[in-house]
Order: sequence, then structure tokens, then C-alpha cells
Amino acid sequence: MKELKNLQLINPVTLSLLMLLVMFGTECGFETKAVDAVSSAEELKIKLAIANPGDTIRLANGEWKDAELVIKAQGTAEAPIVVMAETAGGVQLTGASNLKLAGEYVVVSGLHFTNGYTPTAEVVSFKIKKDDLANNCRITETLVDNYSNPERHESDYWVGMYGKNNRFDHNALVGKGNKGVTMAVRLNSEESLENGHLIDHNYFGPRENLGANGGETLRIGTSHYSLSFSNTQVINNYFDRCDGEHEIISNKSCGNLFKGNVFDECVGTLTFRHGNENTAESNAFFGNGKPHTGGIRVINEKQKVINNYGYGLTGHRFRGALVVMNGVPNSPINRYHPVKDSEINNNTFINCDYVQLCAGSDAERSAIPQTTSISNNIFWNESKDDVFTVYDDISGISFDGNILSPNIQSLGAGFEAVKSQIVETEKGIYGLMDENITAGITADFSVVSKEATGPSWYTKPSNSKTFGYGRTIAVEAGTDLFDVMKNAKAGDVYTLAAGEYLLEKKVPLNVPVTVQSSEGAVLKFEKSNLFVIENGGALKMEGLVIDGAECPDYAGNAVVSTSRYSMNRNYKLFINNCEFRDLDVNHSFNILKVYKNTFADSVLIENSKFSDVSGTILELNQESDDIGIYNAEFVILNNNSFKNIGKEIVNLHRGGSDESTFGPLLFIDHCSFEKVGYGPKNKGGKAFTLHGVQKTLISNSIFDDIKTFDIFHTVGEPITKITDCNIDQSKLMISDKTATLSNLKLAKNANGSDGEKLGSSL
Repeated sequence: MKELKNLQLINPVTLSLLMLLVMFGTECGFETKAVDAVSSAEELKIKLAIANPGDTIRLANGEWKDAELVIKAQGTAEAPIVVMAETAGGVQLTGASNLKLAGEYVVVSGLHFTNGYTPTAEVVSFKIKKDDLANNCRITETLVDNYSNPERHESDYWVGMYGKNNRFDHNALVGKGNKGVTMAVRLNSEESLENGHLIDHNYFGPRENLGANGGETLRIGTSHYSLSFSNTQVINNYFDRCDGEHEIISNKSCGNLFKGNVFDECVGTLTFRHGNENTAESNAFFGNGKPHTGGIRVINEKQKVINNYGYGLTGHRFRGALVVMNGVPNSPINRYHPVKDSEINNNTFINCDYVQLCAGSDAERSAIPQTTSISNNIFWNESKDDVFTVYDDISGISFDGNILSPNIQSLGAGFEAVKSQIVETEKGIYGLMDENITAGITADFSVVSKEATGPSWYTKPSNSKTFGYGRTIAVEAGTDLFDVMKNAKAGDVYTLAAGEYLLEKKVPLNVPVTVQSSEGAVLKFEKSNLFVIENGGALKMEGLVIDGAECPDYAGNAVVSTSRYSMNRNYKLFINNCEFRDLDVNHSFNILKVYKNTFADSVLIENSKFSDVSGTILELNQESDDIGIYNAEFVILNNNSFKNIGKEIVNLHRGGSDESTFGPLLFIDHCSFEKVGYGPKNKGGKAFTLHGVQKTLISNSIFDDIKTFDIFHTVGEPITKITDCNIDQSKLMISDKTATLSNLKLAKNANGSDGEKLGSSL
């Protein structure tokens, strides 16, 4: 009867094929593989219709293009129905493929999503329809690899969990480049509440900085359901360089457990954003000095942070090693409920830079933590005294038995400075040499290894370099660089001999390359751009002379441009020891021009000269919707000279009030600026435009005859420091009084406060 009932769900054409297969398959000479290893979504549907508990259906190895797999079956706890790749990892789902799973006690194993993106809202979904969910099902040994929508800010999930008591284990989710959380546990129906899901032994691979909200790696719940219990367990997973935004994990529900997970050089924090009665226990956060790496952020009630380990975490404000937030009185469900009745005990923080208490305190977030304990923790950092930052009244926090390195400034009672040394265990964990100290993590603390996570058949990505690891290709003067570079491979280095190179075509770059010369090769070009960084590309320029004498007499040229289209992968632009000259054939000739929906994780210019440029050096202002999106994370200018620049040196924009991102960050040191901003088309009359930049550090530089330097602070707690510079302070137009200005002089070519020569050495 079960078989007949299932047959009623199949369309007539499929039913006819199924009956022929059942009645005449053997006589007609069908090979065993056609039955045992199905090779299409339609064949899979046929097999599932007659599957019984304990059956295994194998998917044939090979490429399954545009395959939308719908798997629904009824197994039992003792005899689940298994749908698996013929060989683990051998089924490649490409193009517009996805997987929808529903039913009871079904196991899916060994799939590989690559070279495409989902046509729906999710790549892998534990539901077929809103009311057709998976329960007691499992997905394992599966990889989703760079399966990203090409539109950077088109949102989707890679995994959506619904129903109850499902398991997602030994999978890998690597390289999501578009907006949307990598994995979400959804609580949007009664059937998905108190779900008891288990997420374990997965490898969450590198995710680049999205430069916007929506880059979380894992989210459990949403603000709307945040006071409901999910009861999800996240155990023994490996988060590797998950940098999408400052909430690596965004907990937005109650009753969840995060235990035994590793966060390896992840930018951001495990955040108890909404919901109560959650526990973070025995997790390890390895920052290793990487910028913005964080630990745990505590918001809401009855949270437990116990026996966790942090090492080399550098993040501050909302990204500290430990952050206890202020809340909003009578908070709406989508804002910040105050911290109450919470425990932060027996954790160890070694060489971590910031512990933030009452973080986010402002006119709205005025409710201080209450009845919360911070006890028996170790805070050890011999190179930083001011580890603790207190933003508001901490009288509602009790402190007891906490251990400090002798140099750290104590918060008073409940802290003891001890003389000891840190030692590394065989497990790679640092602790104090004194065995009598009982604070901190337990002696048997251990974490899951990277090798124990993810699919057994999958080789995890290494920490590879961006530039200089490929072929070295010598190029003679006069050679057409377009022809030479059209088959570039990632990491290639093109070494140009002395002489002149005239390019008739733009050089598109879809892999990272280096173009260099030790003999001052001169590059001229006849198109509007010399190089165009396409999706996946990056560029390092070294020892080159860029001359604009042959450029077209049109407005809006640029030496380097990004793609005009959305890029879901970040790029780098490094310029060293180069000269840019005579880029003024028409107005608005830029060095770098970017487009909307592109993002540089770093732009570095050093030891270079720029003269007679009619436009902007770095135009990074195309995300003008003011919703927290921006075009570049790190912008660094070091030891450069700029003379006769028509528009701004840097136009860097981040608008809106969203607090989910880190940047932009601008660093200028030992640079000289002379006659900047006087171009006829510079309507704003500005030499610099910095809008919403989160950190601006300018030092040891000379600003001689420049237009206004405009700095507008927006969200967060932006840091602006201008020190040891020669500048007319009347040129500084700063929106508030938070900037630090020190040792600023008018005298040209004066020395800094320590006698150091200012400006560029070029």
C-alpha cells in the first residue's frame, strides 16, 4: 500500500516510465547502473517513490548541471533511507542546482556544489515547502564551494535548517562571496521551534569581508523569534578565516549550546545578539594578531560563557576578546536587551588587546549589566596595560578571583596581579606556569582539530599568498602586454625590461598578477584604462612609470579600474616604487576608479610619485546608498609624494548607521601633498573626503597648498588621529570634536616632535 500511495504523487509521464522500469527493466537489458546509480533528478524522484526504510540510492558520479534535487522519503531510526554519491564528492552539482530535503530519517551524503549558484533562496534546504519539512534527517560529507551568486548584494543562504532533530555534520561551506548568512537555522514556524538540531564537525571555510551587513557565517533564529527556544547544539566545528562581518555566529534565539568550536583567525565574534539562556563553553579563538579578530559578545539574560580560550585577539569595541554590552531600557525585540543574570567564568585570554564592558553605551543603550559575574578568569597580556575599557557603570557586575599579568591596569576588587610566565602545552594552548592558579580554563582543555572536521574526501584551503607564487615571465620592450597577459595564471609575475610599452587594449585581470620592472619600464595606453580588475583579479605594480601622453582626450580615464559589474570576490591593489605622470589630457583622470558592488580588502601605495593628475588618486565612493556598504577596507599610503592633483587624494565613503562592519580604515604616513584639489572640475573644492571612515591615522606628513580636508564621522566610535604633520588647521573640516590633533605645524619641511623628518623621502 505504501508503494501505491507514493505512486499517486508522481505525474503521469513519470509514472509510465516507472511502470516500464519495474515490469520490463530486466528484459529490456537495462544495465545495473541505470537502476542502482541514478543519473538525473527525475530518475532520483522515481527511485524515492518506491524506496523503503533501509534502502540506499546512489547518485552517479559526474556533473549534474542545473539539477534541482528534491528528496522526500520516510525512513526509520533503525533503517534510514540513504541518498549518496556513487563516490564521496564524485557528484558535482553545477549551474543552477540546489537540494531540498523533507520527510523522516533520510541521510544525504557526498555531494559537491561548485561552479554555479542556487536559483532559489537556499542551496541546501531542510524543507521542500513551508509546510513540508525535514525531521530526524541528516546531511553529511557534502561540500558547497564558492557557489555564490555573481551579484554581490543579492542575498541567499547556503544552508537553511528547518523542522526538528536534524543533523548537519562533516560538511564544508567555503568561500561564500555574496550577501546572506552562510548557514541559517530558521524558527519561522511552530514545527521548527525547540528543534534540537545538531551542527557538528563541519568546516566553515574562508569567507571574505562583505563590507556590509549580511555576512554572518552561522545564524540561529531572527530577532522576530529571538525569545523562542531553538535548543540547537553547535559542537566541534572549525571556523577558518570567517571574515564576512563582525558577527561570525549571530545567535538570535534561546537555549543554544556552542561547545568545542575553533575560531581560527576569524574577524568578528560569537555574538549572543538576541535570546536568553545560551551557553558558550570550551571554545577556542585564535587571533594570532590578525586585525579585528574577536571572541565572545554578550547581550541579553542568563547567558553563560564558561571555559573558553582566546589567544592574540586584537578587535576592539564590539569585536573585543570579551564584550559585555549595554542594553536598551524596555528594549524592542530587535534592539538590545540588557545583560542580566549572566556568568562569565573560568575563561583564559592570552595576549588579547581589549575587554569591553558596557560597550555601546549611549543615549539609547543606557541600561547597564545587572547581576552578572565575571569570575576566575585569566587576562594576560604583558605588552598592553589598558586591556579593560569601561564605558559605563559596572556596579551590576561582580568580579571575583580573576588573574592579571602584573602590568594590566586592574578594575579593583576581584582582580589579582600575579608573577608568572605563560607556557604552551602540547595541544598548542597557552596557560600560566603556576599550577596553583585555579582560574582560567580547565587543565584538560582541548579543541577539535581541523582534520577532524569537514568531508573526509575534501582538502581544505591553505593560507596562500596573493602575489608572486606563479610563473616569472620576462617581457621585452615594445611587446604587447595584452597578448602576453591574456593567458595569465594566478600568481604570475611579469618582469618588464627597460623601454616603452604602448597598449592599444585594456588588460583585463581575473587572477592575481604582478607587473614589475627593475629598470623603470614606461607604460602608455590608448584606451580609457590600462588595467581592469575583474572578478577574482588582483594587481601588484612595482617599479613602473605610468605616462598619460597617449591616453584618449576624454573625461573619466583611470589607470586602474574595477569591473563595471558586480564582483563577489574581493581584490587587492598594491603599488610600490612607481611613478605616475602627465595624467591630465582631460579632466577627472583617476589613478583608481571603482564601481558599485566591488570591494577591495586592501589598497596599498608606497614609495611612489604622482604628478599632474587631473582627477582623484583613489576614488572609493560608489556605495552612496548610505546603508553601511563601502568600497574598501584598508587604504594605506606610505612614503609617497603627490603634486598638482586636480581632485582628491582619497574619496572614501561609508554611509548609514549600520554597525555590522569594521571599516573603512585609512593610514597615511610620511607623505607629501602639494597643490591638491585645484582642478577646474573639483566642484566640492576638497583635497580629501572621508565620510564614515572608522579609523583614520595620519602622521609625519606635509600638506602644502591643499584644498579642504573633509572628515565626517557617522556611526560607531570612529577614531581620527592626525599627529606630527605640517598642515594649515583651517583646512581641516571635522564634523565633531572627537579627533585627536597633536603637533601640527604650518612651517614647511619642519621636523616632527621627535626630530624625525616629515613628508616623503622621495
